[in-house]
Amino acid sequence: MNPFVKGFLEGIVPPEPITVSAWSDANRVLSSRASAESGSWRTSRVPYLKEPMDLLSVEETDVERVVLMFAAQVGKTELGINALMYWIDVAPSSILCVAPSLDMVKRMTVQRLEPAFDETPCIKNKLPKKRAKDKSNSMFMKEFPNGLLMLTGSNSSVGLRSAPIRYLFMDEVSSFQESVSSTSGIEEGDPCSLAEKRTTNYANRKILLTSTPTEKDHCRIEQEFKMSDQRYFQIKSPCCGGYQDLKFGQLRWKPKQPETVEYECALCGERFTEAYKTSMLRQGKWQATKPLIRKTAGFHLSGLYSPSGWLSWSTIVEEWETAQEAPALLRSFINTRLSETFDESYQSTITVDSLIDKLDDYLPSEIPEDVLCLVAGVDVQGGGGTKDERLECSVFGISKSVVEGKEELWLIDHFVLHGDPTQSEVWQGLDIILDSEYDHPKGGKLKIQAMAVDSGGLATHSVYNYCRLRKRKGVIPIKGSSLQNQPVINTGSNVNISIRGMKTAQSVKIYSVGGDTIKDELFPRIKMGKGIHFHKETTEEYFKELTGEYKDSKLNNARRRVYRYVQKRNQSVEKLDCCVYAYAAWHFILKQIPISKIFPYLEKKLENNAKKPEKKRNLKKNSTITTKSYDVFNWN
Repeated sequence: MNPFVKGFLEGIVPPEPITVSAWSDANRVLSSRASAESGSWRTSRVPYLKEPMDLLSVEETDVERVVLMFAAQVGKTELGINALMYWIDVAPSSILCVAPSLDMVKRMTVQRLEPAFDETPCIKNKLPKKRAKDKSNSMFMKEFPNGLLMLTGSNSSVGLRSAPIRYLFMDEVSSFQESVSSTSGIEEGDPCSLAEKRTTNYANRKILLTSTPTEKDHCRIEQEFKMSDQRYFQIKSPCCGGYQDLKFGQLRWKPKQPETVEYECALCGERFTEAYKTSMLRQGKWQATKPLIRKTAGFHLSGLYSPSGWLSWSTIVEEWETAQEAPALLRSFINTRLSETFDESYQSTITVDSLIDKLDDYLPSEIPEDVLCLVAGVDVQGGGGTKDERLECSVFGISKSVVEGKEELWLIDHFVLHGDPTQSEVWQGLDIILDSEYDHPKGGKLKIQAMAVDSGGLATHSVYNYCRLRKRKGVIPIKGSSLQNQPVINTGSNVNISIRGMKTAQSVKIYSVGGDTIKDELFPRIKMGKGIHFHKETTEEYFKELTGEYKDSKLNNARRRVYRYVQKRNQSVEKLDCCVYAYAAWHFILKQIPISKIFPYLEKKLENNAKKPEKKRNLKKNSTITTKSYDVFNWN
């Protein structure tokens, strides 16, 4: 054939249809700057990505929206980059890429997009060279023949409501603001809806939404997934040949030995190791649970499917075990490894009966063998003649957890001291508690080493004065912070003391306490029955107060959802407050001595104390009034 005729025909005949996965296998090159596995893209390495990728192909007309509710480290962002480059090369048009914020756009552009574009020749050749002051290839805009790629944050109303677009990629949508405001402060609504409205002029539009999940009932990707056909990836079992979803609950291993992990087949009960993962993935298939939904395809994938060499089952098990002893890690594990939403209101599911069932076999005032340190938290109620004036004080023992670097709490005593906190009598009762000695089963005695006293009530300066005089005994005034995400306890700041309205020459250091932060630590422990213990005479009323708050949410001024603890109707929470303050007292100690050193120090101190001959004392129940100091930390 004449070469001129051949060239002419090639110019007018449309190219053969190609899918996103086939294009990626033929063209995509993974950069060493952005990928742990550099080189040519292989869909066979991540076979579960083939179907969602191909639904983004221009020849696919039945599905226009693809939703990925994926765990971390399974390739969802790489899938989005493949789709972007495919659209640029195969069917160029206007494209919008949206990240949670402009800062994250910058990070995505520099760390992921530009390395991918630079390493893939057919894309690199379509983009103009970067030049200073040239907006055709900038951080937020990249021009190419017959099209334009725009990048913006979900917090930019201008970027979300400009020109029409054919393709839309929204990454980590669960971190988007719930509502976006214009520069003039006018609320313009949901950022996803604003972006999608820009695609309505195109009958052949393609929309991709990806994210790891976040909070239950407030998670955008979960909501999108529920409105899709809800597909789950089923693997072919190597033991019986049946198809099933991989679920974390089917993993079996010996405690503290994650390397022994096996998967128990839900169909036949046989177990198999991760060595079969590669073959299982290659034989796997997506199964829709809501097949009647046509236009939106939703895909759910946990970290159990991560290819060999990326994220192993043993690593997942190890992270799970760590999260059980460190509840702050539990949310991240559930979101990023299991690809499930986390219930921020977990404490509301704690029942009093379930807590009573978990009582430990020791008596009040009895020191468990592992306890090496005592701390106390004091709640101050009323003052100056108000109703039901009193101090409430909880004493907790601290022991070393089975997981290095963590502590366990043991309820030892709870006291209620009735009296006016602005007068001295009730504080004398607190002195008895502060100076009490508890017999340790290994010999020797323990005293309270740190006591945190709430100063936020009507008796503020009485609290200040009490703490000032007992500074060397580790007694500190505290005040709850009104801000979120604050440290358990800060470094403290000096405040003046006034008595009877007169300013004195004395001052005291007051410590701010992150109450919400502490409750986020304590409530999972209480619910799971790990890391916090209660003696066998702990009452139902105590647990009612301990669980007397729940976590509620609202939108802040920045239109982001924030969570705060709210007191249940007609429910007192003094026991909870005392527990929070005692935990703050423990962390006050940790500011003085690292946790790696504190338990060996305490154990040695107790051992030496046990060797001393016991002095005869007239013991009262639960406490002894003494004048001799036993302050092992020698507070300054």
